[in-house]
Amino acid sequence: MWLSKFLDLEEDLEKLRSTIKEEVFDNIKKYKLTPLEFTIIESIFNTKRISGYDLIRILNEHFAGTWKAQSGTIYPILSKLKKNGFLKIERVKSEIGPVKKVYSLTEVGEELLKVKVNKNFQDQLNFIENFLIELASIYIHSFSEGQNEERIIEVQNSIKKALENVMKKIPPTVKFKTLCPNCSTEFDRNTFKYCSECGTPLFSIEEKK
Repeated sequence: MWLSKFLDLEEDLEKLRSTIKEEVFDNIKKYKLTPLEFTIIESIFNTKRISGYDLIRILNEHFAGTWKAQSGTIYPILSKLKKNGFLKIERVKSEIGPVKKVYSLTEVGEELLKVKVNKNFQDQLNFIENFLIELASIYIHSFSEGQNEERIIEVQNSIKKALENVMKKIPPTVKFKTLCPNCSTEFDRNTFKYCSECGTPLFSIEEKK
């Protein structure tokens, strides 16, 4: 659900060339992203480094049952984003299995995302607000007129609860870190099941919280 201005990159790439070393742009071969590609980049930014397995899990939480991310769809996109200069891949040895790939953003990928969100943050919020109003209106009118008042209250309570959840989740996303008990690797969000560096399970950390 991204505005098209988030997906067009050419104008912002030109501006970034004046502030970032020219050579880091050498691999950028794509000037427009799909909504799913942008969502993947955003998800990787918020986790800093992530395996494909954890990314698919996060995407399925993100889409909340409206669409199912699968390996056959996500891994080819990751390969394409890497080829086009937005991602880099590290191979990390895991104590619980074979060597796995861990994805992170390149300098250009990270800067592009920050520029896009910084420029269009309020417009995106306005878009989401309008979307919620239209969605709520259609939902209310999908019932008989005699139920309208009841459904309006239901929708108002649902949106209020959703916004309260957003407000509660913003501080932990920004401030708190998870620390691997084995190798002390820090994670910006509690979205991993295993440490991406050493493979140590992180379930016990979540349970203590």
